Amino acid sequence: MRRRRNVMLGALPDKRHNRAMTWVFLLFAAACALLYGLRWAASRTTSAARSTVKTASVACLALAGLTGGAPAPVVVGLALGAVGDFLLSRQGEGAFLGGMAAFAAGHLAYALAFGAGMPGWPVLIALGLLATSTEAWLAPHTGALRWPVRGYVLVICAMATLAAARSEPLLRLGAALFVASDLMLALEIFVIRAPARPRLLCCALWPAYWGGQALILWALLP
Repeated sequence: MRRRRNVMLGALPDKRHNRAMTWVFLLFAAACALLYGLRWAASRTTSAARSTVKTASVACLALAGLTGGAPAPVVVGLALGAVGDFLLSRQGEGAFLGGMAAFAAGHLAYALAFGAGMPGWPVLIALGLLATSTEAWLAPHTGALRWPVRGYVLVICAMATLAAARSEPLLRLGAALFVASDLMLALEIFVIRAPARPRLLCCALWPAYWGGQALILWALLP
């Protein structure tokens, strides 16, 4: 009995240490996200500092999930998001395709974490209309990337469908913000050409994206 009590008492400092580390990673992630939003979100320049800060803002969320006991698929999804952020912060079609693949895999990891479920018909109809509408306003502008983009649209809509079936409001909001950020990114990259309008999109895109990731993690932390 005494041995068991000693083991339990020894576990308390470890739990408190993990909780403290979780908050450290969350605060550092928020600081990096704020710095990126103020300094680089609306910029098209490519630099090591920009890539590092952008990647760290989500990589630290993954570390917070790891130390905080979040479901493993959520940690994997955040880590893949950090990889996608790094690749999308670089130049070239190869980096873009790699980033899109990383985010698609991240959405699949989230879908695994959310589990099987079915939201109400209004949500299903709305997401179905959203996915179908991309054939009119997005696909004609994607050129050789048409099929990869179509696949990505299906994956993120599947993730959003499973998120909408969950009971946690923060998780549903996080998934909705993630979808909104991807819609804005698609408009910025493929559809809108006027220089001033993508700048406005970038300013809205970053808080929606990072906030969505953070809310998904927060909702699933024990």
